[in-house]
Amino acid sequence: MWSKVIKDFWKWFKFSSQSPNLRIGRLGEKYAQKYLSKKGMKFLMRNFRCKKGEIDLVFREGDILVFVEVKTRTRQEGKELFVRPAAAVNFEKRRHIRESARSYLRMLHISQVQWRSDIVEVILDSRERLLLVNHIPGIHLYPWNRKY
Repeated sequence: MWSKVIKDFWKWFKFSSQSPNLRIGRLGEKYAQKYLSKKGMKFLMRNFRCKKGEIDLVFREGDILVFVEVKTRTRQEGKELFVRPAAAVNFEKRRHIRESARSYLRMLHISQVQWRSDIVEVILDSRERLLLVNHIPGIHLYPWNRKY
């Protein structure tokens, strides 16, 4: 019994001691993972890191590998968001996603696979409750016959 209490406390402490932005980002990743899994995509991994950058979520949809960038924002009560979260994925960020995806494929020794990059926007209210999840597929589409 005590081990469960200690585990639950440690889980709460790790979550609550994170910076607010990191905590909100992790929460957005959980909502995005749940949303995409419900759409029938198979979850493979979270937070793949390499020299080139990080990929938030990796899924498989049929024969296609899907690298997902999650952008989470909070909306204050009575106010609208002026900029969509996906707007933060600029040219430089897209390049990092593409290079990180290629590193992932090289790490697994996969050279002939079709893959794409998606963005998932997650909007939370001021109490960190889910308001909206928006999936934007295909910011990068690559055929299986490209060498990485």
